[in-house]
Amino acid sequence: MSLSDFFFPLNPDKFTPKSGFYTSQLGLKALFYTDAFPELEENSYDIAIIGVQDDRAAVNNNGCALGPDYFRAQFYLLNEGSFTSKIIDLGNIKAGASISDTYVAVKTVVAELIKLNILPVIIGGGQDITYAQYMAYEELEQKVDLVIVDPRFDLDEADDEGVATRSDAYLNKIFLHQPNYLFNFSNIGYQTYYVNQDSLKVMNKLYFDVHRLGEFMDDISLTEPIVRNCNMLSFDISAIRSSDAVANANAGPNGFYGEQACRIARYAGMNDKLNSIGFYEFNPAFDQNGQTAMLLAQIVWYFIDGFYNRKKDFPLTPKSQYLTYRTSLADGTGEMLFVKSKKSDRWWMQVPYPTGISKNERYHLVPCRYEDYNTAVNGEMPDLWWRTYQKLL
Repeated sequence: MSLSDFFFPLNPDKFTPKSGFYTSQLGLKALFYTDAFPELEENSYDIAIIGVQDDRAAVNNNGCALGPDYFRAQFYLLNEGSFTSKIIDLGNIKAGASISDTYVAVKTVVAELIKLNILPVIIGGGQDITYAQYMAYEELEQKVDLVIVDPRFDLDEADDEGVATRSDAYLNKIFLHQPNYLFNFSNIGYQTYYVNQDSLKVMNKLYFDVHRLGEFMDDISLTEPIVRNCNMLSFDISAIRSSDAVANANAGPNGFYGEQACRIARYAGMNDKLNSIGFYEFNPAFDQNGQTAMLLAQIVWYFIDGFYNRKKDFPLTPKSQYLTYRTSLADGTGEMLFVKSKKSDRWWMQVPYPTGISKNERYHLVPCRYEDYNTAVNGEMPDLWWRTYQKLL
């Protein structure tokens, strides 16, 4: 089956200004699927834009299936940054006969693009599409570190036991799926009054990393090591406060500011490990003067800017590009190793695999902050080290 079977071509007239694009704008830099489906080869493009026009499982947000073309109308007006982009827009995956058909299409497309070393940027309907994005890694037989930017934990029970799920229940499908390819899950920006305390206990029991919105209000850079640890990221537009992104029926008065969302996206782009990202739940039916479409376009622009500014300092080779620091625990039970990149000044912790767990590697590398190193220097074990070690057992 060809990827062309899943896509409907674009009509550039829908997002091209009457006077045409300027030569510096992304609209003249990207290639569009309009007539013949483009030939895709390994590394032939860096980034592929994919629209998903299915909102049947978007709880209380019908209309977000129309988001991709409204996004394009703003995105392709933006000027190329200090990079030379290789972007292809493959058009839209329209809703299948059943929502399960849509999931199969998204799963297949994402997996094939990753195999070709082309990073898919999904502009979706509902956030339930995250489940299909995750299932692509099952096809690749690859362990997944998943980061979700969302004010809620989408852990409600689905209505049926089939393949389908909902935008407020897809995490259950991911957590319970067998075989399990999920190594770590992180939530960025949850708001406690939206979260059941029992679900918080589940997250802690599983040693997952969940972070309240308030942790980042004074310093958004604290999201960087969390984002740097993921292979795939899913961003719910409702994580942005309604004053900055009104185009979502579930938008609330609190959340990230627009510029903070752009910085999170840029951190994601700079992550050498990340090979798929999705932006979901943008609903043009609730937009005002196209402001949220503009913001989403700018968020994706910052992601692409980050992508073209990757430092390629993961994995840690050559060793001459890194500094290694050793610290000892106060009780004398052992030492901890940290590494710092000379290229980017970013930090990682080396967490040893328990005996007999891994035949090929002696330790697991986890992104961390300078503060984690300082904690270890003071003889204390950083909480991140302990949670990571428990997941390796």
